[in-house]
Amino acid sequence: MSSSSSPAPAPTGIPGSALPGPFPVGTYAYRLQEQLRGFARVQIFGEVWNMRMSRTTVYFELRDARGALPCSMWRSDFDKLGVDPADGAQVVIAGGCDYYPGSATSSPSFSFRANDLRVAGEGDLLAQVDRLRKLLASEGLLEPQKRLPRPLLPRTIGVVTGETGKARDDVLAGLRRRGWAGRLIWGFAPVQDRHAAPAIAQALRDLAAIEEVDVVLVARGGGSLADLFAFCDETLCRTVALLRVPVIASVGHHTDRTLIDDVAAVCCSTPTHAAETAVQIDVTEARTRLIREARRLDAQGRRAVLDRARALAGLARAPAEHVARNRRRLHQQLRELRASGRRRIAREREGTTARLLALRRTTAAGAGELARADGRLRRDGARLRHAGGTATTRRHRDLERLALALTAHDPARALERGYALVEDPAGEIVASAEQARAVATLALRFHDGRVRATVEDPDR
Repeated sequence: MSSSSSPAPAPTGIPGSALPGPFPVGTYAYRLQEQLRGFARVQIFGEVWNMRMSRTTVYFELRDARGALPCSMWRSDFDKLGVDPADGAQVVIAGGCDYYPGSATSSPSFSFRANDLRVAGEGDLLAQVDRLRKLLASEGLLEPQKRLPRPLLPRTIGVVTGETGKARDDVLAGLRRRGWAGRLIWGFAPVQDRHAAPAIAQALRDLAAIEEVDVVLVARGGGSLADLFAFCDETLCRTVALLRVPVIASVGHHTDRTLIDDVAAVCCSTPTHAAETAVQIDVTEARTRLIREARRLDAQGRRAVLDRARALAGLARAPAEHVARNRRRLHQQLRELRASGRRRIAREREGTTARLLALRRTTAAGAGELARADGRLRRDGARLRHAGGTATTRRHRDLERLALALTAHDPARALERGYALVEDPAGEIVASAEQARAVATLALRFHDGRVRATVEDPDR
């Protein structure tokens, strides 16, 4: 048995075809490679786009208004040049056609193999965009969108983007991050070909015609200027400038700059950033902040109510305590007044009793004296009557004088003549100055009543 397998027999060709063959694809691929490499080596120029590098090869495209050509260059040859052309830069390259035939596990590829490169200047596409930008600026179309008011929290947002692109998911992610729950209206349109600009302009007009739409987003992912050139279309830019609603543009990545970015109200770096710019209030954060503030106010309100309740409770108890305190004080004063009244009444009663006893003793003594004097007068009268004559009359006059003298010594008569009895607080007769100095107050009894007197001794 042979160690190497023999080639498979060639199949029969297509019946009725006059073309030679059939040939194995590998044979034809190698003949095609020889044929392409046999073309004359030339210099060509155009705008460089989509430059990318691998470990051994630099790949890029060369374009102009009529066509495009995939190109490649060995990494070692490119590094020797010391250049780094940006997308859109015009370059001149020298080289020839090359073809990689591929294999059973790899794909074939055609490229213009360059062995030299020179940067020639700014490309036609960039120059065209710059001329159009200056034209729109001279007509004042770069400002109208920027003067339109944008709501902080729009209720309805329109979005123009590709139906299957990643920009759609980025917009939704940005709105979810803001916690926005309004109405979203999609205007799907192609975002990369010669039909893209009219479709995008029509989608913008349709969304602006909806009265509820507050703001419109135009979103597309990154790419080369050639891929994004639809957003530099003059008609599209004029449409955006004259819309009644503000347009937020997010086309390409951070370094990409299309003409719609200059005309729109706001230019954002990513679709996510555009969504967050459209909803200027972070609803989730605002809701969290409001909940936190509401809880703080609720706690403060509860504390204020409790403090006020405690203060009112204290104030409510104060009148009752004040009344109770005054009631106790008044009760104490009433008891003291009653006790003082009882003591005063007892003292007055004792003084009155003493004075009554003294008066009775004085009256009894005077009455006895009068009775004895009257008896003596009666006896003397009887003797005088027996004696008769002048002696009786004289004796009678003497007795009358004695009666008058006795009457004059009557204490009551003395009081009627302006004299007064001096008594101490107990009702006892004060008969000397020494006794009067011993007490603080005295009672002077006149014929028609008593008065109190205070002792003042200038000798003390």
